[in-house]
Amino acid sequence: QVQLQESGPGLVKPSQTLSLSCAISGGSITVKYYGWTWMRQPPGKGLEWIGVIAYDGSTFSSPSLKSRPSISRNTSKNQVSLQFLSVPSKDTAVYYCTRGVLLSNDALDTWGQGTLVTVSA
Repeated sequence: QVQLQESGPGLVKPSQTLSLSCAISGGSITVKYYGWTWMRQPPGKGLEWIGVIAYDGSTFSSPSLKSRPSISRNTSKNQVSLQFLSVPSKDTAVYYCTRGVLLSNDALDTWGQGTLVTVSA
């Protein structure tokens, strides 16, 4: 059974770098045809798609984000990462790491528990 566990700083100041990681067990991140998708949910709002890194390392991200993300992976650690170089204020959200099935309309079949990131000075 695939399990995902997000890790983050909990609190970050505006304009600072935000780095998150997702440890994946029970399945390799290089297996076809899965993608590893980051989602976020601000308080009181719906889920927002951030981006994805596919089994072959290719990445795609939402063009609507206020800060451009960087999505990467470490195949040795079986881990994916998400980084925002500059976090704007009022960007508090719960971040989720998920597994998507790329050949099934990117259906998200497995979710981590999520990690809350509070943006505050």
